[in-house]
Amino acid sequence: MPNVAILNGITMGGGAGISIPAKFKVVTEKNCKASFDEVVSDVVYATPETLIGLHPDAGASFHLSHLPGYLGEYLALTGNVLNGVEMIAYGLATHYSHSSNIPLIEEYLRNLKTDDPAVIKTSLEKFSDLHPPDNTNVIHRMETINKCFSHETVEEIISTVENEVANTHDGWWESALKKLKYASPLSLKVSLRSIREARFQTLGQCLIREYRLTSRAIGGEISSDFREGVRARMVDKDFAPKWDPPSLDSVTQDMVNRCFSPLDVHEPELDLPTQQGRSALWRDEGVVDTWSTTQAKTS
Repeated sequence: MPNVAILNGITMGGGAGISIPAKFKVVTEKNCKASFDEVVSDVVYATPETLIGLHPDAGASFHLSHLPGYLGEYLALTGNVLNGVEMIAYGLATHYSHSSNIPLIEEYLRNLKTDDPAVIKTSLEKFSDLHPPDNTNVIHRMETINKCFSHETVEEIISTVENEVANTHDGWWESALKKLKYASPLSLKVSLRSIREARFQTLGQCLIREYRLTSRAIGGEISSDFREGVRARMVDKDFAPKWDPPSLDSVTQDMVNRCFSPLDVHEPELDLPTQQGRSALWRDEGVVDTWSTTQAKTS
């Protein structure tokens, strides 16, 4: 049953989790203003979890790990954003259309009498209108991104970004460095390992690992960074989190390993449904639509 996700504004977290796996993904020019590091940015897609003491979840580690080069590591660690054109370029979206076409697209799809993917693809192409990337896009920075984010450790990555800033005085890289230094040190190390492991795992395996990581973060037995990150950005909004541990050199390998360790008997592992189980659930729920749309609403 092919589905169509419409990404018309900010798409991250759970919104990205249900949109990116879709067969067809329509993005628009609607870049919404969002503040991730006290700097207001244009954003469509982002994974800014390290800035609140968490990690890219809802399947994000899988999707990020399959992006070209080391773009996934860059997005995961900095929380920087991609616009619609960039999402098309890197395979995170399939179609680009002006936001004014969204009601027309939805109406057109509602009136389709088939679930043939080829017909849906052709239908969406009727509303496509892709603009070429400008010189500020990530597309033009991939060589440097690969140089900086291909290193084995977070410390090496930050050191290379620092050198890039010192040599170029590029505001784009200065912003990336600021986010790296703002983020939770533990989250940075956990997220880097998560992306690297995801390259050799299925989506299901990634979801199980992410569930473990989220359970550890929410439980707070290893670190209270998630609670502190939410306080600093969403509750008090002082943008001054007190991370624990407070620096990269104080994050031990044992702490990282514990984040990835299996859950204990009191909290079962994530149990993903089988394809047969999903089909039975849809029948029980009376789902008969031959296609569905999921629209990531602007928050």
